[in-house]
Amino acid sequence: MIHIQCFAHLREQTGQDTITLDQTSLSVAELLAELSARYAIETESLMVAINEEYAAPEDRVSEKDRVALIPPVSGG
Repeated sequence: MIHIQCFAHLREQTGQDTITLDQTSLSVAELLAELSARYAIETESLMVAINEEYAAPEDRVSEKDRVALIPPVSGG
């Protein structure tokens, strides 16, 4: 299983702090597609971090990784 931490408005949209997927390995692009289909969230502007480093769409996520979804942040 892959566990994904949600931050900011993603917690509200998904209703969860942590999402669990049954898969054991996915690319970041596959992960975002799965989350978009499951929760109807916009994933184009999300950043994904794997083990506290930003990930590219082709990077792989496995069940032992720490995964976080990071929404865009605005300041002022």
